[in-house]
Amino acid sequence: MEEEKLLRLKKIVKELERIKGRHTELVSVYVPSGSNLQEVVNMLREEYSLAQNVKDKTVRKNVMNALEKIIQHLRIFRKTPDNGLVVFCGNISPDPGVSDIKIWSLEPPEKLSVKIYRCDQIFILDPLKEMLREREVYGLIVLDAGEANVGLLKGKSVQELKKLESTVPSKSVKGGMSQRRFDRLREDALNEFFTKVGEIASDLFLQEPDLKGVIIGGPGPTKEAFVQGSYLHHEIQKKVLGIKDTSYTGEYGLRELVNRSEDLLEKASIVKEKEIMDRFFSELQKGGNVTYGFKETLKALEIGAVDTLLISEGFDWVHVKLKCNKCNLTEEKDLPRSKAEVQYCKKCNQVMSVESIEELIDLLSEKAKSLGTKIEFISTESSEGTQFKELGGIGAFLRYKLT
Repeated sequence: MEEEKLLRLKKIVKELERIKGRHTELVSVYVPSGSNLQEVVNMLREEYSLAQNVKDKTVRKNVMNALEKIIQHLRIFRKTPDNGLVVFCGNISPDPGVSDIKIWSLEPPEKLSVKIYRCDQIFILDPLKEMLREREVYGLIVLDAGEANVGLLKGKSVQELKKLESTVPSKSVKGGMSQRRFDRLREDALNEFFTKVGEIASDLFLQEPDLKGVIIGGPGPTKEAFVQGSYLHHEIQKKVLGIKDTSYTGEYGLRELVNRSEDLLEKASIVKEKEIMDRFFSELQKGGNVTYGFKETLKALEIGAVDTLLISEGFDWVHVKLKCNKCNLTEEKDLPRSKAEVQYCKKCNQVMSVESIEELIDLLSEKAKSLGTKIEFISTESSEGTQFKELGGIGAFLRYKLT
């Protein structure tokens, strides 16, 4: 799945998740790949007829309007798109008695096999969320004799799943106890701790169908003893990619383990992203061929100076067409989505209405592709990604230095 399509789908799902209907009046339609669109239209017409029997007048009106809008929309397609089609429609107005019917339509990034028609208080999003499921997953364990932490690297995100504390005594002999007896007690406690860690980690990792490998780390020799003792389930044990020294356990230790495992994760997206961001900030520090900020990056892109366009997944700017309902002034602007709804007319100072809105990520991507410019999307999961977002969430490697 192209990263650009993935990011677009994430944004749509996130937007639709926020919408809640007052009644069962939000319509979700999933048309599988290869379906006959006319049959889908006929089915929706039958549902339209049935909707006339809904007792509540407002619900009846909203459902019928949504169905009619979907039917009209489907008429623009000569056939079902290759991967199928998903349409959402319904009244999204927060005010009772006010109708604001909106429609969303998309061809999914993977072939759609499920057929769904549903009226509900929420849009049905599970099939799309399944397409967003991260398929690049690694198991992580950091441990010493005192504690263990089990986590996952999913794409570019490090997640701690479980923290376990041990009852293994320190290496010093307690008063009145022989060294041999103390060593035996300590070994038994360590074995019990390792067994518990192995069972919990195995249970968690076996739930991940896309697990590509497991990396184990920690300070001291405890990690080697854990791996050599085969405390993990045999299916997980054979996925152990390597052992790494870390200075810490805990959540920080899990992140340190990932950072120290670049040789084991050379094809993983988190390593590729870290290399890109390290290079970007290094070039930025020495005044090299990079730029950042929306206006600066757009200018460089328009003159063909951008080699690689960098866009944060947190970059949420839009291109809006605005109109003043009082003096009819029209205007187009590029600005953060949060500011799009409240823009004032420069002539009469009235709040302007939004005539249309487009994702700037889509417009910038199209522009970059037309110029042969590479595009990299940067997550907000890493410290480098967060720092990049704080710089504006957009930047570029340049073909030459701008003056």
